[in-house]
Amino acid sequence: MNRSSGIRPRPLGRTAPRTALRAALPAAVLLVLVLAGCSDPDGGGSAQGEPKLGEVAVAPATASISLPLDAYTDTDAETARMGQVQQRLLSRCMARYGFPYEEVRTSGAAGAQGPEGRHRALFGAVDAEFAAAHGYDTTAGKGRPVKPPAKPLSESATLVMHGERPGGQQGAEQPPDAASEEEAAQVDSGIDVAGQKVPPGGCIREAYRKLYAPTKGSVDLLFPFGLASEAHERSKGDSRVVAVLGNWSACMEKSGYTGLKDPYEVVQKLGLEADPGGPKAVVAAKADVACKREVNLVGIWAAVEKAYQQRLVEEQAETLALYKKQREARYKLAAGII
Repeated sequence: MNRSSGIRPRPLGRTAPRTALRAALPAAVLLVLVLAGCSDPDGGGSAQGEPKLGEVAVAPATASISLPLDAYTDTDAETARMGQVQQRLLSRCMARYGFPYEEVRTSGAAGAQGPEGRHRALFGAVDAEFAAAHGYDTTAGKGRPVKPPAKPLSESATLVMHGERPGGQQGAEQPPDAASEEEAAQVDSGIDVAGQKVPPGGCIREAYRKLYAPTKGSVDLLFPFGLASEAHERSKGDSRVVAVLGNWSACMEKSGYTGLKDPYEVVQKLGLEADPGGPKAVVAAKADVACKREVNLVGIWAAVEKAYQQRLVEEQAETLALYKKQREARYKLAAGII
């Protein structure tokens, strides 16, 4: 498998003299832009060193950020659609045993990601307008649909739904399950309802397996998510991200917020959990966003994250190709169900 040596930073552009562009940027940003091009001691972005970076955008909007693993992950709308397919498969399974099942529907799925894009929460608060209006309240403007209480299931329906008897004793042996639908055909759940064997794990597991794990060779649904998480963890230890986080922390300290190491701990450390959209949170979020822009945290960290994702995509190319093929098969299945 080919391993890329990384992409050298491209020029910022020819539409303005480079000196003018440099003069328009804070010193902290210029420092990290230099580090982006020369911090790798191995000089090639090998698996043992820090990867070379491509273009480092200046304070980009999260909607403009594109990462290599995006090609393998569903949008919010796609996720909602597949959830409805899974609900339909669950309903069909329950119907085989004579039990009605009311599918749970998600509202507003198509626009759930909003203008900020799929990476809107990757670096914490980044939108100045939203911060000024809502602070850290990420639920603002989305509404909170009230879910009606589920009707209680009969004992037989519970057996079919979950593949286990209600009120089972803790520590008791669990009924058998199966990792894939192919394997489920060889597993006896030991439970009969209406003269039929209940599938291993019940209808809930059957619906999942039919959609996401039809065969033994099915790649785990969360495989790309795991790679993205690994890339993010690696990026947090990268010298260029460490540097920009230090600059952001120093900026926040000037605004009166001391002891903050990264954007993910702001709400908890400042005690904003109870009122993330209140006045105190708004003031903090505005300072947070301003500091991110001043040191170009989003631009630098996104470039580093992209480099680590690209490395993992190349390392896992074979598995990801199989995952993509299986994902396309799921979409075809979904088209025939909903």
